[in-house]
Parts: sequence; C-alpha cells; structure tokens
Amino acid sequence: MQPLATLLQRIPVKARLALLVLLLAGLGALGYRLIAPAAGEVYQGYVEADYVHVASPVAGALSELRVHRGQQIDENATLFILEQDYERAALAVATHTLQQAADKLANAMKGQRPTELATIGARLGQADTSMRLAEAEYKRRKQLYAERTISTEEMDRARADYELKVQQVREMSATLSTAKLGSRSDEVSAAKAEVEAAKSRVEQAAWTLNQKTQNAPQKSLVFDTLFSQGEWVPAGKPVAVLLPATNIKVRFYVPEEAVGRLAVGQEAQVRMDKVAGAVPVRISYISPQAEYTPPILFSSQSRAKLVFLVEARPEPDQALALHPGQPVDVRLGQGR
Repeated sequence: MQPLATLLQRIPVKARLALLVLLLAGLGALGYRLIAPAAGEVYQGYVEADYVHVASPVAGALSELRVHRGQQIDENATLFILEQDYERAALAVATHTLQQAADKLANAMKGQRPTELATIGARLGQADTSMRLAEAEYKRRKQLYAERTISTEEMDRARADYELKVQQVREMSATLSTAKLGSRSDEVSAAKAEVEAAKSRVEQAAWTLNQKTQNAPQKSLVFDTLFSQGEWVPAGKPVAVLLPATNIKVRFYVPEEAVGRLAVGQEAQVRMDKVAGAVPVRISYISPQAEYTPPILFSSQSRAKLVFLVEARPEPDQALALHPGQPVDVRLGQGR
C-alpha cells in the first residue's frame, strides 16, 4: 500500500483543495453536532434589557433630581424637575391675554352701556320735539301762503326746515337701535378668533411648563442618572435611565435543526451560576433570519452551523432575579 502522502501528491492541486474544504466542513459539522444541544436540552444565553431613557423636550437647569441609581420607583413617581420660572411667567402672560380677549368678545356681543343709551334717547326726544314744532310752523305757513299772506320763499323755507327735522328724528332713531345691538358680525367673528388663539397660547404655555417635570411611565428600577442637580440639561437629553421589569429578556441561539420545534409562548427554564432555583420564562420572539459564522457555501453539512436568535421573557415578579449581561443556561420545554 502506498503512503498517504504519495497518493495525495498524485491528486491535482484543485482536487486536493476541494477535498480539504469538504474534510474541514465535515469535521466542523461533526464538532458542532457534538456540542450543540437538541430541543429540550440546555442552551447558553445571556440576559438583556430594553432601557427607558426619560428626557424633557424642553431645555433647562436641573432644579430637582428626586431619584437615585438602584432605587425602585412606582408608576408616575416624579423623576426630576427642571427650572420653571420662565415657563410660569409665560403661562401667566398667556392667561391674562386670554382674559382680555374674552372681555373684548363679551363687549362686542352686547350693546352700549345704559347711560350711553339714555343720552341717545334724550337726543332723539329733542329731535322729535323740534320736528313737531317745525311741522306746526310748516302747516301755519302753508295756510298763510294759501291766503297769499306770505311769499313763496317763506313757504319753501318752512317746508325745508320741517323735512330736515324729520330726517334728524330718523337718524337718531337708527342710532338708538344700533346702540342697542352688539358689534357687527365680522367684528364678533374676529373677536372669537382672537379668543381661540389666546386659548391655544395658554395650552401651549401649560404644556411647556408641564414638560419641565417628568414622571416614571411605569414601575421601574432606576438604572442610572446622567445629570446632577444644577447642571444644564439640553432639550431631549435623558436625565434618568429606567429598567422596567417587563423589559428584561433572555437571548439565546438555537441550531437550524431545533428552531422548527420552537414556538412563541413555549415555556423554558433559566438557571444562573450558583443559584439553586430556576426562573420560568416564555419564548416571545424567534428570529426569522438565520445567522452563521463560517464563510462557506451552504450544504447539507454546513447547515448545522446555522443558528437562530430566540428571545424569552420572564414574568414581571420573576424578572428582578435576572440582571442584564448575566450569562444563563436556558432549558427548553417540550416543543410543539
């Protein structure tokens, strides 16, 4: 029998390279199958969390920081307060402006004051008296003209004076009627629009003031605080980082041959080093995309190297036993 080296020398270089690639792929697949557990066995993973960064959309100096790192807080607990002097003043100005606009609208929708109406009424009475006197004078002049006692000029003067007094009475009557009404419809509409604009400015000022105080959206652990009291906080910069129990999860990878037996909602057990008990979890996400490390073409041997990301979440009351970054072992229950 010829030595193996002699046989390899007789094989062309390309054939030898292909043989070497297949040999390495076979050994890798064999090694992976020896170390990769099947469904129902233990997979290695780690704890991860989705942190909540709480910030204010308005800039300001940090007036009060009411939480500290590692503190457990309830929902709606006050986290921090930024200085509010400017926003309080802006809200006060907007409130006064709204009151002025409302008063202007109310004034536009009603008539003039009683004393002003009484003055116009008195002037109407004077005009009416003058009209009656002019009417009597006109009738007397008309009779005298018929008797040819006065001239035509005197007759025309008496008639013109009477007609003038009649027009004055009509003018004063219209003035009194107008005074009893409110402003014109377009003026009232403009006053209403001014009131609505003032209301919007009040709402905007109140919103800005409220944003200077930020509360916890849910029961959480204060993972970290990023500013100290008195520091200037830019708009949108987080001041507190929260870790709600519902945001803690376990991530692990399963091989291609096992992912088909998993389902969202499936139970699993998580164990930590030197901890006797296990934390129950449920699978919440199975990645639809495979991940792999070796840069080789897929084949029946290399498919064993494909893995899929799986995430599982504990119940909120069990989540505090897990810490982000902690390595864990995940034991899956029976698959579907």
